[in-house]
Amino acid sequence: MVMDDKRKIGKSELMVNPVGLGCMGFSHAYGEPTERNEATKMIRKAFDFGYNFFDTAECYIGTNADGSTSFNEELVGEALKDIRDEVVIATKFGVAHGSSGLVMDSRPETIRRAVDGSLKRLGVERIDLYYQHRIDPMVEPETVAEVMNDLIKEGKIRYWGISETTEDYLRRADAVCPVSAVQNRYSMLAREHEKLFPVLEELDVAYIAFSPLGNGFLTGKYDASSKFEEGIDYRSHMPQYSEKGFKAAERLMNRLDELAAEKDATKGQISLSWMICKKPYIIPIPGSRKEDRLKENIGAAEVRLSETEISELDGLLDKLDMPVYGQKK
Repeated sequence: MVMDDKRKIGKSELMVNPVGLGCMGFSHAYGEPTERNEATKMIRKAFDFGYNFFDTAECYIGTNADGSTSFNEELVGEALKDIRDEVVIATKFGVAHGSSGLVMDSRPETIRRAVDGSLKRLGVERIDLYYQHRIDPMVEPETVAEVMNDLIKEGKIRYWGISETTEDYLRRADAVCPVSAVQNRYSMLAREHEKLFPVLEELDVAYIAFSPLGNGFLTGKYDASSKFEEGIDYRSHMPQYSEKGFKAAERLMNRLDELAAEKDATKGQISLSWMICKKPYIIPIPGSRKEDRLKENIGAAEVRLSETEISELDGLLDKLDMPVYGQKK
């Protein structure tokens, strides 16, 4: 599939297709990691389907069945090494997995160790888009931005972004070193960051939407009886995957079914098209490890929703009251 509607990532010169690939699930958070050869094969195949924007992170790490470690960055780097100049690779720093949860660390010395490690694991000379993965409350945004400025000058990264940012943090960081993208959660089920849209338009910053399908919920492939691997599949404790969640979303899912039939599409494609057609700077990065789902997600770029249809869906979503992982009330 060839896209004719490329999107510019904010103030950068990076041009990507309207749907990117979140690679996390190949090694982290969605059950046992995919076998290495199979993972690299599927990531490389995604390029053939039309993906040219691949997202990973330093902390996307899993344990294989044989006890070895699966580094997501290594999978991405290996899969794309022969087409390096044809793709945009994004990775992230600043988060580690501790015994009691995520540990945020964006101290300059930590960032410098992180970027060198990511360059090595990816097997690249320069990272296209380098995100601060989460805000570190102990480090000022100006300090992080100064390090990004240095890394750009040194040729280690091309552009940078911030994941899970606030307006104040974004503005302060952007004033020191221009920010090209934010990567925040966004889907029909999680819309709290829509308040950032005016700021992104003012500063010329792209919105890279992670979990754009509500962690798979909006595909309609699951129901209240669906089971996920406890402890290694995050969906096992996500509140939307409960009887209450499915009941609350019933009206929305029925409407997605109707639109899917009208557009010769799937519910997942309608969900992605809803954000792609809403703003020209939104780029969803759904993740999947299955060939048919990879094709389905990239196909959402060909589905068109009118302003009226988007407005109607927004009206339904305004009335949606359901428990959702990652959504602050």
